[in-house]
Amino acid sequence: MHRLTYDDIQQATGRTTGHVRPVTLAPADPTGAYELWLAMEFMQHTGSFKARGAHNFLAAHREAGTLPAAGVTIASGGNAGLACAWAARRQGVRATVFLPATAPHVKVARLRGYGADVRLVGTEYAEALAACEEFAAATGALASHAYDHPLIAAGAGTLLEEIVERVPGLDTVVVAVGGGGLFAGVATAARHHGVRTVAVEPENCRALHAALEAGRVTEVPVDSVAADALGARRASETALAAAQDDGVTSVLVPDAAIVDARRSLWDDRRLAVEHAAATALAALSGPAPAYAPAEGEKVAVVLCGANTDPGDLVDPR
Repeated sequence: MHRLTYDDIQQATGRTTGHVRPVTLAPADPTGAYELWLAMEFMQHTGSFKARGAHNFLAAHREAGTLPAAGVTIASGGNAGLACAWAARRQGVRATVFLPATAPHVKVARLRGYGADVRLVGTEYAEALAACEEFAAATGALASHAYDHPLIAAGAGTLLEEIVERVPGLDTVVVAVGGGGLFAGVATAARHHGVRTVAVEPENCRALHAALEAGRVTEVPVDSVAADALGARRASETALAAAQDDGVTSVLVPDAAIVDARRSLWDDRRLAVEHAAATALAALSGPAPAYAPAEGEKVAVVLCGANTDPGDLVDPR
């Protein structure tokens, strides 16, 4: 297992600077108890944080001279595939993306718009991943991963570097977790800066939470409104290692809270984000929040993606 280090984050920062959009930070309405900032990473290229890891992954292989003529391939529920296709086009290589047939149509259409060869296989991420692995073995294409690769996680961690630069004195970063690439990168950088990390998962997509309870990576069932982006059956070993450090808190939120948080972002700010992005904010919401910041705590919530159909945000009344 590769233990992610702050040096990995720094190298990724060198590769991504000038190639990804710097995150926008917006102060939320005063709560009276703590200071809340929204890290609007859904404004990133391809609509999610995944562009950071994808660019870092391919740029590192370009540096090493290991980008094959067959291009790159990835299995993805959507956002990682979009980022891979975007980064591949920028590097001038071919991308073949495998997705479950249940992937949102908006993501499939955008993938094809980036010039990717899209293959729809099965109904779950694991089935798409198996097909992707077969394709890589047969063609020699470079296999990327939606979250379980140190270069992918390190690229995602560059986000925290930008957040602490823009919010001096940050105490806590709150981030949604699927397979754990974003979490592992952010938590690694946060530990270096003395910032605590809150890892948030839907109650029924709890791969990291279950791994922490078991003391090892374990497979979990997937059933959540946010499963299209957070529906990994297993967290990465890198994510588990990061989660076992001091300064990390793992919490679960119900789907109802995720839906409410997503709607509130639209109603209050006209921000249309996907359920995965609202999952992080859901941890702070409601009368009994999963994570309750202390008085005076300075908190940044990562809104990680916006590849969604906003039609269900409009009140038919």
